[in-house]
Amino acid sequence: MKRILAIVFAALITPGIHAQQTVDNTTSGLIRPAGDSDLREFLWINRPVVVFADSPADPRFAEQVERLQDGIDMLIDRDVVVLTDTDPAAASPLRKKLRPRGFMLVLVGKDGEVKLRKPLPWTVREITRSIDKTPEREREVNQKRGF
Repeated sequence: MKRILAIVFAALITPGIHAQQTVDNTTSGLIRPAGDSDLREFLWINRPVVVFADSPADPRFAEQVERLQDGIDMLIDRDVVVLTDTDPAAASPLRKKLRPRGFMLVLVGKDGEVKLRKPLPWTVREITRSIDKTPEREREVNQKRGF
């Protein structure tokens, strides 16, 4: 009887673990360290959202990443890629170009232009509303509709 219960529990738990791994893989593909990334890599392909902080322990950084993970589907729909940079000493190309001071959220359009800079965490809804107001996004939506 104990073996049967163990098999039943194992069968019930395994799909849940697999689903969690799928979510983590999707999140890790969307949210990644900036490293030596250059904004030209994403030109006309993705909308980079760059999250800067002076330390990964910054509570604003943690809050922003959590908010982004909560709205991952809306970000994927808008071709967003999230780059994180929490090491000011590394002087990454993105830090040199965007010059953050402490925590900063930067939205860059597909055209490579900075659309938004914010010193506080934003919700995915606020970010996507800003994206939806851009001419590039309006054009994408009209193309999907067949206009």
